[in-house]
Amino acid sequence: MTKTTSWGRYPKHSQTLHFANWSDQVETLSKNLPNGFLPFGNGRSYGDSCLASNDQVLSTRLMNRFISVDWQAGIIRAEAGVLLSEVLEQSVNRGWFLASTPGTKLITLGGAVANDVHGKNHHVAGTFGRHVRKFSLYRSDIGIVECSKYENTELFHATIAGLGLTGTILWVELQLKPIQSSLIDSQNIKFSNLDEFFTLSREVDKDFDYTVAWIDCVSTGKNLGRGIYMVGNHADVGALELPKSTKLVVPVDLPFSMVNRLTLRSFNTLYYNKQLSHKIEQRMSYEPFFYPLDAILEWNRIYGRSGFQQYQCVIPEDNAQDAMKTILTTISKRKMGSFLAVVKRCSDISSPGLLSFPMQGATLALDFPQVKGKTNELFDALDVIVMEAGGRLYPAKDAHMSSDFFKQAYPQWEVLEQLRDPQIMSRFWQRVTQ
Repeated sequence: MTKTTSWGRYPKHSQTLHFANWSDQVETLSKNLPNGFLPFGNGRSYGDSCLASNDQVLSTRLMNRFISVDWQAGIIRAEAGVLLSEVLEQSVNRGWFLASTPGTKLITLGGAVANDVHGKNHHVAGTFGRHVRKFSLYRSDIGIVECSKYENTELFHATIAGLGLTGTILWVELQLKPIQSSLIDSQNIKFSNLDEFFTLSREVDKDFDYTVAWIDCVSTGKNLGRGIYMVGNHADVGALELPKSTKLVVPVDLPFSMVNRLTLRSFNTLYYNKQLSHKIEQRMSYEPFFYPLDAILEWNRIYGRSGFQQYQCVIPEDNAQDAMKTILTTISKRKMGSFLAVVKRCSDISSPGLLSFPMQGATLALDFPQVKGKTNELFDALDVIVMEAGGRLYPAKDAHMSSDFFKQAYPQWEVLEQLRDPQIMSRFWQRVTQ
């Protein structure tokens, strides 16, 4: 049988994959699996939210067919195992794009719903779940149900951001957004510190659909949180075509992490200083703008065999600026840091998901190699800062959050627990609720 784990490869719980090739096989597979299994997409969740409590997962990845399309209205219905990349392959040259997309296109439609993913345009489009029209769900207790805002509404809201716990998603009907070109008119703007980022973001966010910033989390003093603000809009002119790109690959598991204090300082200094001018404007393909990491296959291997954890928090608007300064100072004092440190502001656009992550404020995401003792101790210290600021962590990226923190941050967890499929349980849900 095929084995897998989460993308962060921490914690170390190898999962046995049971593949459903067709939707009508899901019921039989579910009945034959012991209680405590979990639906599984493409395994891009970083922590333990995609790990089953009994380490048996029902994979929908081979359920990857388009069921119906309406290219006049931009509405597709496709099986849960279809990747976002496969949606783009069919839609871009017809003038349609994902209304909301995360930083990777290598996740399934079912996974995008279950984690209610969000992207660079949260301030104008909200989360992925806002663009889901309906979906089909198999539950072990009631069979197949169709869910939308108007039908089985409780399950609709609980399944969006429901972490796969309410049943196995069979297909998703999604509204796409129209585009005139597959190119992006982008700008890269340097800023000197975190205060300047927040000032810049308040000034320019209104002019761009897509905004995100890379920050140098190693810098200190007057340069604390310096970085590059990357903004863009779909171009009004240009061809509608798929990008032609060459993929690199990290071929083997490294015995140690390539991410350490020395490499971090060197990389961050070079990355910040390679842009000589204050602002660069360019027209570019959508792929490097939205999905730069997808150009490197198996990039998680650079963190070595111990894996890595991502710390992604969102903090309310009034507290975000001060709290993020404290977070970056704490990381620097502990002589730790992240290559992939990104910050963006989120709007007050509400999600239909019961346990959706974004809130009005700012979100910060950082990746850390898993170092026994040090990484979790750092996260404990960061948790205190985030909790005191009224923020929360992203379950799809989490491998350490305490039960108390989770229940405080997501008070509607009990509603999801009541609607959980009785056969399904993840290691994450077991950890934070039981």
